[in-house]
Amino acid sequence: MRKLLLITMCFAIALMFSGVAYGMHDKGVARCSACHTMHNSQNGVPVDAAAGANSNLLIRATASDVCLTCHTTSQGAVFGSDMMNPPPERGAGNFVFLLEDKLNERGDLVLGEGAGHNIIAPSRGLNLPGDLKLPTAPGGTYRSEDMGCSSCHDPHGNTSFRLLYGAGHVHAGNANFTAPAPTAVGIYLGGLTGESNLNHTAYQGGMSAWCGNCHGNYHLESGTVNVHPSGSTLTDEVIGNYGRYSGTAKWYTGSSASSYLAAVPFEDPGMTTASTAGPTASSRVSCISCHRAHATSAPDAGRWDFGLTYLAKDGVLGVSGGGSPTGSGAYAIPNPYPDASPTVPVQRSLCNKCHAKDAYDEGAIP
Repeated sequence: MRKLLLITMCFAIALMFSGVAYGMHDKGVARCSACHTMHNSQNGVPVDAAAGANSNLLIRATASDVCLTCHTTSQGAVFGSDMMNPPPERGAGNFVFLLEDKLNERGDLVLGEGAGHNIIAPSRGLNLPGDLKLPTAPGGTYRSEDMGCSSCHDPHGNTSFRLLYGAGHVHAGNANFTAPAPTAVGIYLGGLTGESNLNHTAYQGGMSAWCGNCHGNYHLESGTVNVHPSGSTLTDEVIGNYGRYSGTAKWYTGSSASSYLAAVPFEDPGMTTASTAGPTASSRVSCISCHRAHATSAPDAGRWDFGLTYLAKDGVLGVSGGGSPTGSGAYAIPNPYPDASPTVPVQRSLCNKCHAKDAYDEGAIP
């Protein structure tokens, strides 16, 4: 008996140091009971009564509710408890902003609209049957009423970045993806430290094509409405602008070697989580250059509010001369260029990171 115990202990220690991780979502060894209940009951209570009937024997009413039992405020913290004090940013944004009823400075968005990908999670206050304005994904046919965590992530595990589905069948929404999962390396999902310019998701390629599984070719340059390129290699002009831009106060004085901005990422095959250099001829603009995958406190899941000229206006709640509110009062997305100068007191839109229009909006190069 003692020999058996010793062998078992040695095996356990070997696993600890081998780098092998038998996690929740690993195929073949996952802990099924964390998400499913075999006999349609949980703690002796029928699931139908406790959480709402579902055909997949889930322990909660929806797949997203199940995911959020672990991932709300830890293990990625994708659904914070306070819209004004969200968890540290780790790249994809936070679903807590779906609860914001006054999202932008124009005040024309209401609960469930515009913040990002809707997820149906009654346990978190999201009982809406999909997006109120968008019944299907813009540019595609995927129904918002089918949208949830498992529309993008494979709950049973795979080897892709963040368990994203590859080409093939997707259970949620009964859809079929044609593009493979993107190539990327993520940062640690625990702890109190979020992304920074020195520690960030390394987007390497394929994100725009993957988003196109639901959104189609939404940003083709040849399109008649949406003409901003996505998935395209960066032009020499944009490469130069990105490398030299250091904010409105220092808009053309930066160094390409240290110009990477986590708030405005790009794809590059050589990207690592610690990369600090600006783009090269192999770099591409992507959907994630301007948007976060989950949700933000800006309209359209924007990494910043595209409708504002100055970042300092984001979230500011004021009163007009007539007594009407001006500004949303929502969480203000952090300004990555807080320093200013007496002649340039405020930071302009982060569109300038690539387009360098700060100098009186003319883009004049000294």
